[in-house]
Amino acid sequence: MDLGLIRGTTLEVIRVAPLGDPLEVRLRGFMLTLRRAEAEHITVD
Repeated sequence: MDLGLIRGTTLEVIRVAPLGDPLEVRLRGFMLTLRRAEAEHITVD
């Protein structure tokens, strides 16, 4: 499941829900909402 999250993609965390789940991120000009469990699979270099 790439969803545009490939190596070299800039990702910005826009908002985190009050209990920490879900997260809203911006990448490649669109907004994406991820569960924390999904976001934990993103590797940051």
